[in-house]
Parts: sequence; structure tokens; C-alpha cells
Amino acid sequence: MKIGIISDTHTKVKLAKEAIDTLIEDGAEFIIHAGDIVEVETLELLKNSNKRYVAVYGNNDAHLVAHHNEYNLVQEPYYFKLNDLKFKLMHLPFYMSNDADIVVFGHTHTFDVELVKDTLFLNSGEVCARSKPVSEFAMLDISDKKYKVTHYTKKTDKKKKDGYKTKSFSFKRKKDD
Repeated sequence: MKIGIISDTHTKVKLAKEAIDTLIEDGAEFIIHAGDIVEVETLELLKNSNKRYVAVYGNNDAHLVAHHNEYNLVQEPYYFKLNDLKFKLMHLPFYMSNDADIVVFGHTHTFDVELVKDTLFLNSGEVCARSKPVSEFAMLDISDKKYKVTHYTKKTDKKKKDGYKTKSFSFKRKKDD
């Protein structure tokens, strides 16, 4: 299963659209937004993607409560299952325990992926390119034997329109028998 992961889109709806479109083109079956959505238009992009999705409130998303029933918005930490794996989704990295198979978070604007005691911790970085001139997001590809995380990056300070560069990380998955 391929899961597209974005976070910290803030006011950059065009970059959010590029990220979502790229993930769908590359086979994403489910999309996770790890918070700081900020714009309702970004929620519309998720809803209109024709993919299942979930989005967690970030520390800049209080105003989106008015739209809670229109979109698949959740509060942190939010637990759910996909492919028999337990996910924990949050924006703020305050609940970083290994009480799920996969922990997805945002807020730091920094890509991070690490396997600790059979739990994959993943922050897809910032779509908005606020902290650095790079828009970034990730794809999590889950197979029976491994997790493959692809980190997408694109410089936003260039005049010419380059595509996304990717770098992949693989982690052996513990399989329960």
C-alpha cells in the first residue's frame, strides 16, 4: 500500500496541490496531512482527490473547526488502522511513544524518518517551503517485508521549473506471525 504524507502546507495552496497531484501520479492510495493545513482550499484538494485521506489539526488550524464536519479532520493524537497496521497521527511531536506501528507527525518543518523498536517515526517535512526554499513531502510504501519511504524535494527559489528529486529509505518490517 502506498500512502502519501504531507504536512505544514500553511498558506501555500499551489504547493499543496503539486504535492497531492505528484503523490497521486506516483500511486498514493491514501493521503495523510500531518497538520498546519491553514487553508480550506487545501482541505478541498484532499476531498476532491478521490483518495481516502485524513488530516489532523495543527497549532495553526483552530479556525478550521468551523469546517470539521465537511472534511476528515481529526484531533491529535489520532489512532487508526490501515493494512492491519496501527497508525498514530499528530501534528505536534509530543506523543512520541512507540504505541503504534507507524507514527506520523509534523510541526518541525524538517523531514525525519527513523525506525525505533519496530515503530516507524515519520515527519514528511514542510510543503510550504517556509523554513528553507524547499517544498517537501513523502510517500510511505508498505510491503510485507519492509517500509520504503520516499522523500520528495523541490527547490522553490529557482526560476526554471524543475521536477521533484527523490531519495528513498528502506526499513525491515517486523512481521507478526
